[in-house]
Amino acid sequence: MDDAELTRLLHDLESDRVERKSSLADGDKILEAICAFANDLPGHSQPGVLFVGARDDGSCAQLPITDDLLRKLADLRSNGNILPFPQMTVEKRVLDGCPLAVIIVEPSDDPPVRLRGRTCTRVGPRRAIATRQEENRLAEKRRHKDLAFDLRPVSGATVADLDALLFRQTYLPTAVAPEILAENQRTLEEQLGALRFIDAGGTPTVVGMLTVGQQPRRFLPGAYVQFLRLEGTELIDPIKDQKEIEGPIVELMRQLDELLRVHITIATDVTSQLVEVRQPSYPIAALRQLLANAVMHRTYEGTNAPVRLHWFADRIEIQSPGGPFGMVSRTNFGRPGVADYRNAHLAEVMKNLGYVQRFGVGIALARRELEKNGNPPLEFQIEDHFVLAVVRSRA
Repeated sequence: MDDAELTRLLHDLESDRVERKSSLADGDKILEAICAFANDLPGHSQPGVLFVGARDDGSCAQLPITDDLLRKLADLRSNGNILPFPQMTVEKRVLDGCPLAVIIVEPSDDPPVRLRGRTCTRVGPRRAIATRQEENRLAEKRRHKDLAFDLRPVSGATVADLDALLFRQTYLPTAVAPEILAENQRTLEEQLGALRFIDAGGTPTVVGMLTVGQQPRRFLPGAYVQFLRLEGTELIDPIKDQKEIEGPIVELMRQLDELLRVHITIATDVTSQLVEVRQPSYPIAALRQLLANAVMHRTYEGTNAPVRLHWFADRIEIQSPGGPFGMVSRTNFGRPGVADYRNAHLAEVMKNLGYVQRFGVGIALARRELEKNGNPPLEFQIEDHFVLAVVRSRA
């Protein structure tokens, strides 16, 4: 958007595509506006604009637009409060001599978008939480869009292939705010549709099948983790243990956690002060981060390959199908804050379930845990069709 269009919007006090904030003091209102613009309930099919540094009447608040301010605003996209991720840009502009931070929010291809489990909307001067009917309208918009792979319908699947009890008791409370659930007016199909687990025709989506499918692997053959424990340091060495770990995300991650606890060895040392020190061969927190990344970022399209967890005598290798995606490349892979999402809706699910605390920092957290435990630095092999993480044992 050029300066002329932005200036016109800045002074258009009647437009419902514009919000003005004099500072960051009311951060929740900024988040609500981003969420509402992403939902685009009125159907403008045009971006909404937030001017930070402008008063309600469009006059200049003389707010210093620093790099730190712009960074804080940009972080609103990926801090996990608004899901799925809004498409937005943040930049400094000077309009009519007034320095402003301008946030431009594109309408989402995958509404409804939620802020901490609440669907924010705006029509005219009214900003509110979406009603049941408004959520249905937002969900209907998806049928006219080119869908991401994890939102595509799963051929041959029906709602009966989803675990309704798992959905309602385990996932729904993590994704929708308590007061919305308390209304209890939505049918199972409406709830599944609002969370993108079924499409407009009632067919389960890929993300729905991965999250609450009764047998995800029946429809997505690569949706499992292949575990192999070997006696030595080569794949041809004798096998100590092997297992195929599958099921919906909650069950998959639970089994992986149990497996890590069983196979990590603890070394005990007694210091000169007769204090017992227990040190694991691998820090479980680091392995959890790497496995969550492998499940979340892998490609489920065009391959039946699983995530591979190979446990050698001297190292662990975690291989995830699919190379770098989007803005992530070989050169910036693993850099904190550099993130893109092949499966953005699966990433939303894993954030809601607590397997991801903050987007874009999983590898950095794994590196920190390895360093604290005394393990060698984390290694990566980045290829076009897979990413391999190598974690070496503590000496």
